Amino acid sequence: MRQLILVRHAKSSWDNPELNDFERPLNKRGKRDAPFMANLLAEKNVTPELILASPAVRTKLTAIEFARKFGIAESEIVWNDKLYLASSAKLLKFIVDVDQKFKSIMLVGHNPGLTDLQNFLCNEEIDNIPTCGIVCMRTQKDWKSITAKDFELDFFEYPKKYFKKS
Repeated sequence: MRQLILVRHAKSSWDNPELNDFERPLNKRGKRDAPFMANLLAEKNVTPELILASPAVRTKLTAIEFARKFGIAESEIVWNDKLYLASSAKLLKFIVDVDQKFKSIMLVGHNPGLTDLQNFLCNEEIDNIPTCGIVCMRTQKDWKSITAKDFELDFFEYPKKYFKKS
């Protein structure tokens, strides 16, 4: 059994119009949501063995929160510039290249690529993965052989389910 965990970066700040998109940090809500969602994932007994992430500041800060919760050193996170705003097709290329020894991987990235990837891989479609949303799905196939609709949805969680006013 293989498990794929998709995490969209937490809510970012638009306070500084001088920053380019890549450099935007988390806002107050994002700083609250990332550790909360990491804890929620741990409560569901889901533990990634490998984290792949975009190095954009907002994504990096989100991935670090999740890694910290699971005892994964920041230096063990696989950062790749090509994951920044990547399409679902590009994201899929990263997943099929993952070493078969990893049974559970987390991909921390951006929309629309993450939502498109989930809808391509999974039998159950999602309209949108919101900021700091988590999609967890599983398959019997090896990473190298996955294709359309090979995954079953385990769960889909997002902060607004738990924080009514945010």
